[in-house]
Amino acid sequence: MTTAARRRLLQNYGPALLLALLTVAVWETVARLELIPPFILPAPSAICEALIADRELLLGVHLPATLLEVLAGFGLSVLCGSLLGIGMHLFRPLAKTLYPLLIISQTVPLVALSPLFIMWFGYTLWSKVAVVFLTAFFPVVVSTYDGLGKGTEQYRELLLTLGADRWQILRKAAVPLALPSFFSGLKLSIVYCVIGATIGEWLGGSRGLGYFSRRMAGNLQSAEMFAAVVLLSVLGIALFLCIAWLEKIILKKRGRYS
Repeated sequence: MTTAARRRLLQNYGPALLLALLTVAVWETVARLELIPPFILPAPSAICEALIADRELLLGVHLPATLLEVLAGFGLSVLCGSLLGIGMHLFRPLAKTLYPLLIISQTVPLVALSPLFIMWFGYTLWSKVAVVFLTAFFPVVVSTYDGLGKGTEQYRELLLTLGADRWQILRKAAVPLALPSFFSGLKLSIVYCVIGATIGEWLGGSRGLGYFSRRMAGNLQSAEMFAAVVLLSVLGIALFLCIAWLEKIILKKRGRYS
């Protein structure tokens, strides 16, 4: 990494890193002075000790279970959401019919639906995947549908004069122009997937970081509970960065060949 790149990286992320370090230092001080009981707010050092002590259980059992639920639900939401968004773009009556229903579906609390999924699928992987799917589906549909409808009218008229049909317009103009919006939806969706998996595990599960944190909270083992929360946060950040990296690669390639 060059000096200029390091300087740019420090300028972009230095303040956030400094704030994070300051927050951890204040948190550690407050916890060590016992201004707040440790079963309510454990020290960061105690959380690190819990991560190390339970690393085999957390990293070997619960983290893979949560990751599987997240990836399965995310994959289904991307597949179904993008197809529905394209269908709504191509067929306006479908959009007028389904868009209000999609909005209504987001007003129903997931906590209320999770027991229903458990009744349907039992305490299996698919009950958690259903919660994840319902959480992540909406951002993908909306970002796909809105992205396909932005800035395509002029290109559409130009391609129509050249004799293009609707599928060629979709492939040549609408999809490339929709990619930034689509990836914005994916970045929201992947973070929501972690939240959905945690909710599903809290309400009914035998494995996963959400299940582990619920069990530790019931036993007042706050350090272990925070350790699971830290891993959930790291998982969400890592998946978000993966989508951002994929977006950068695809958009750079598209810009190179456009």
